[in-house]
Amino acid sequence: MAYVALYRRWRPQGFDALVGQDAVRIALSNALTTGRIAHAYLFAGPRGTGKTSTEKIWSKALNCEQGPTANPCNECANCQRINDGSSMDVFEIDAASNRGIDEIRDLREKVMFAPVNGRYKVYIIDEVHMLTTEAFNALLKTLEEPPAHIVFILATTEPHKIPATIHSRCQSFDFKRVTNEDIAKRLREVADGSEIRADDEALKLIAIQSDGGMRDALSLLDQCGVMADTVTAETVRNVLGIVGREALRELVRAIGRQDLSAGLQLLNRLAEQGKDVRQILTELAEYLRAVLLYKASPGYHEIYLTDTEEAISELALLFGSDRLMAAEERLHQAMGELRFSARGRITAELCLFDL
Repeated sequence: MAYVALYRRWRPQGFDALVGQDAVRIALSNALTTGRIAHAYLFAGPRGTGKTSTEKIWSKALNCEQGPTANPCNECANCQRINDGSSMDVFEIDAASNRGIDEIRDLREKVMFAPVNGRYKVYIIDEVHMLTTEAFNALLKTLEEPPAHIVFILATTEPHKIPATIHSRCQSFDFKRVTNEDIAKRLREVADGSEIRADDEALKLIAIQSDGGMRDALSLLDQCGVMADTVTAETVRNVLGIVGREALRELVRAIGRQDLSAGLQLLNRLAEQGKDVRQILTELAEYLRAVLLYKASPGYHEIYLTDTEEAISELALLFGSDRLMAAEERLHQAMGELRFSARGRITAELCLFDL
């Protein structure tokens, strides 16, 4: 059998399995329980936060032979067709490649036909913000007076690009970035269920690096699981090219003591290890941000994802707040210069000299 990626194999099959989207889960479940099913929904939020999974669950909830129900059975013919992508009543349209007025006119003609197997025909338009102005205007008429058997789901990562006239005709749901704790917990379930041995520290690091995206976290775990028999924090760092706490701690200490020689030697060592210059400067900015916030508010626990309280408190003694603010400004300037620099190493060295 062909290998199936973790994010597909572990895609939530019901509302209860959605990670980190409690508000969306409760609202949609209540709508099904009370029979208040709208004709158009707008799912907005960052990538990998569950929009596609929710689209499929909602389609099954509407068309399940036991429903409409907040708990689709995943066993009836309608649920199985939706799960394997063969349903004649669920249509997924990529607005990035079907963004013109002709495609929307074609859709308007087809919505008049009754469902083949289920109760509803569900039209899912992904990245809907990519539609042209003319296409939005054509879609608007259908959203105003849709047939009773039609449900639209519009999904986007950029809701501010959706016209207000479209917004006003949809029930909007905002998908939030998943917390690091929720991601790490889900990764543990997936790792154990997929026979992937992984350290808790590695899963926490994956959660941090995924920036609130559950799909990104699962893809990274998938990749790390191929790299080593046991996934450790070092495995994750190697896969992502991350500098790591220890090296950053040493670099920040050299900057704090104004030891340019030690700083340049460390920069050279990291470059020889294959670390990307932009990655080094990015992680350095994150570490100095943690030191700055520690000086202002030691109780802000978010900073301890960067390093331990003991390490940050020790390094905070080497800096004043004004110097840290100036350092952050200089680092962001250097990261901007890297886009146009032929030799990124020179940009990093001059930045380190200034720091």
